[in-house]
Amino acid sequence: MTTFHTTEVQGLNIFYRQAGDPSNPKLLLLGGFPSSSHQFRNLIPALAGRFHVLSVDYPGFGNTDMPDPSKWDYTFDHLAEIVEGLLIEIGFTGPMGIYMQDYGGPIGNRIIARHPDWLQWQIIQNANSYEEGFTTVWDGIRHALWKNRSPETEAPLKAFLAAETVKAVYTTGHRDLSKISPDNWNTDLFFLSRPEAHRVQLDLFYDYRTNAALYPTWQASLRERQPLTLIFWGQGDIFFTPAGGEAFLRDLPAAELVRLDSGHFAVEDCLEEITTKMLRFYDSKVQPTHETKAA
Repeated sequence: MTTFHTTEVQGLNIFYRQAGDPSNPKLLLLGGFPSSSHQFRNLIPALAGRFHVLSVDYPGFGNTDMPDPSKWDYTFDHLAEIVEGLLIEIGFTGPMGIYMQDYGGPIGNRIIARHPDWLQWQIIQNANSYEEGFTTVWDGIRHALWKNRSPETEAPLKAFLAAETVKAVYTTGHRDLSKISPDNWNTDLFFLSRPEAHRVQLDLFYDYRTNAALYPTWQASLRERQPLTLIFWGQGDIFFTPAGGEAFLRDLPAAELVRLDSGHFAVEDCLEEITTKMLRFYDSKVQPTHETKAA
């Protein structure tokens, strides 16, 4: 069963959930906006029979502390530092699979850059690393906020944090909405209602420009290292275009790309397909490679 934990890292209480035998291969799940490890509540037990699975809530998200943004820098560098610190603190290091969705991509790529030996294989699910991956939803962030952060450029972006938009993140691109639990957006909206929570998210919208600046570096790393990669891409994602998923194949021609008839949070309605193909990929590509290296 899934268990729930809190560990102190740099003075913050960091929440994570985990399942599976610790002697099994490690699998880290890194999620995205506007959710938390709650988004993996179904995937964790589905994979726990084979892996030791862990997912963390970032500072300002879910059940982890949300320090005052006037005193704590909400940047992707800082979030990655905290996640890295947690993994070291609890001993969840060494070769592992890393599942990266949305914000999990920038956080995971930073950790991989510092600890390349930790990455055994990667699963990329609607985590952008290419210019063509941005939908027009990003226009106000990319062409206004990133160029000149001010109350005027921030004001329109507060709509991203409104109830109807948070719900739309979960429903856009999904054919059968009966499979999408309203607990998703209601949980997110609860955490977004906390004092300063909107400031936290606006800080990260602004800092996302640092991710775009690192795209060429991450692409070069993919070309050089050729990590074993399985890509799931919800074709109707509100934030990231299908072309963003296809682009990975330029640098990772051996990667497997699964085009899902889904949206941003594809685990909600494609759980069985994602689980089955992850297990198949691990058995056919990852485990034999690991055993060969060990021999």
